[in-house]
Order: sequence, then C-alpha cells, then structure tokens
Amino acid sequence: MKALLSKEPGGPDTLILEEVADPVAGKGQVVVAVKACAINYPDFLIIEDKYQFKPPRPFAPGGEIAGVIESVGEGVTDWAVGDRVIAVTGHGGLVERIAIESFRLFKLPDGRSFEEGAALLLTYATTIHALLDRGHLREGHNLLVLGAAGGVGLAAVELGKAFGARVIAAVSSEEKAAAAKAAGADETLVYGRAPFDKDQSKALAEQFKAALGPQGADVIYDPVGGDYAEPALRAIGWEGRYLVVGFPAGIPKLPLNLTLLKSCDVCGVFWGAFAARDPKANQAHVEHLFRLWAEGKIAPKVTETFLLADGGKAIAKMAARQVIGKVVVRV
Repeated sequence: MKALLSKEPGGPDTLILEEVADPVAGKGQVVVAVKACAINYPDFLIIEDKYQFKPPRPFAPGGEIAGVIESVGEGVTDWAVGDRVIAVTGHGGLVERIAIESFRLFKLPDGRSFEEGAALLLTYATTIHALLDRGHLREGHNLLVLGAAGGVGLAAVELGKAFGARVIAAVSSEEKAAAAKAAGADETLVYGRAPFDKDQSKALAEQFKAALGPQGADVIYDPVGGDYAEPALRAIGWEGRYLVVGFPAGIPKLPLNLTLLKSCDVCGVFWGAFAARDPKANQAHVEHLFRLWAEGKIAPKVTETFLLADGGKAIAKMAARQVIGKVVVRV
C-alpha cells in the first residue's frame, strides 16, 4: 500500500510517498481502508518534532480518518467488514490502510461523506470539551473566539451558537470574517497581523472590549496564542474563563495580575488526554455532536481536498494559516 512518510524531522516538503507492507489486524484491532484524512495544525508540528508526542520514524502524519473496515482481528465483535467508520488516530492517517484499535472507532452516519466524517472529531470534540467542561459555557454568555475561521474556530462559533451564547468571532481577514458570519457569529472583527508593539496590543484590547460590550467575555476560546493572547485576556469579564487551545502564533506569556483583577481562570484544553482518561464522557460528547450534526446545528466545513501524493501541500497550507475551515486528503 502507499503511505506518505516522515523519515526525518522537517517541513512538509520532506514527506515521501512510498510503498509499504499492508497492516494486519491484531487482537482487538480492525484494518480500515482509509478514504479521507483531515489535516490539522498538529500534523505540521509532529513532522518537525515540535509536538508533545514524537512517534518513532518512519511514520505517516494524519490524525483523523474516515474509511471502510476491511478486516477485523481477534476479539472484535462490535464491528464488521464493510462498516463505514471515523476515528482519531493521532498520527498514521495518510496511508491507504491502517490497523487501529476497535474502541477508537465511531460509526459514520448514513448520508455523510468520508470527507465530512474525517473533518469532524478532532475539531468538534476538542471544542465541545473546551466549551462545556472547561469553559462552563451557558446560554446568554459572551464567547470570544480567536482564529474563528479555522477548523476549531468555526467549530467554536457553531457550538457556541448551539449552546445559546453570543459569539464574537475574531479573524485576520474580511474573507475569514465572512466565513465566521456564515457559521453563525453574531459579531466579527478583523485584527492585524502580529507581532504587535505595546500601542498595537493596547489597541487590539480596546477592539475586543468594544465588540464584547460592558459584560466582557465570559469565555475566550484561543487556538492562536502569540501576541493575540494578552489583548484578549484584557477583555475578559469578571470570573471569565480563558481557554488555552493552541499556539500557531507562538506561546504567549500572560501577565498574571490580570487574572487577579478579573478574578478569572486560565484553563488548559487537552482533549486527547481527556478522551483517554474519561472515555465515557468523551463518548457522550461525540453522541451529542452527532445529534447536533443531524439537526443541522453543526457541519464540518471542508473547503479544499488534496490527493495523497499532495498531502504535504495540504500540511503546508495549514502551517501558513491560509486555511478556512478544514482541508482533507482523499485517499
């Protein structure tokens, strides 16, 4: 079978498409014929050895897949050959076939494409955990979403509206503002490109405050980091929750006096660890997502697809922060 492999640390241009042996389903595993693999920012980090997990090489990036079960291993009774499934793999998804533990699988709902299915779990499961478990988002809250036109950003906009919040979407271009508005954002604002000097940082904080109003942000969803973090924190409301989701703009250093003045919380969001530690709670979240999907309240936004041989180009586009919604590799 073909696999897009990382053999040495480096950028997307270092990935190599090669023939490798077909996987065999071990005990408790199934082999899935991969039909689609969604691309996420960790795919860029993991091939550069900058992610928190460093798999042994050679490995294929690609953290979430959709496909069809080709074979089942010993002890697997709840899945059958021909079942359409989706799964979060962490890595290894940019291949024609993958062996995966059966407990990682979820059924792809009838009528949904493989591309949509591949684009659902990482962004939406991360976000529902962030907003409900870490942010305690409730109806009537003010939700500020940074990077609101990316995969997790659009998921936060949609889920925020589904949970009854007023959503303010912050983005870096008018095109991205239109995408956030189409996803349901109540307000949008366009910020400049970092780095910011002191005056620019203060101006951005005022821009956030003006959009949020006197209540400030009850919850801030930040998958961006960098110089955008402190201005956003300055716009938080009393006892608000600042959700730390990711750092494509760099790891920020927050002035902790702001947390005292606002009596607010800075909350880390590590969905992968949450799902591993509390699989029943994660299962409940995924079932909630499927209901919202069926009701039309959320829908993965796949804006571009790539061939397996061009998977590196998809990762490069993600790394350059040029993606609106999700990009997916068709296998």
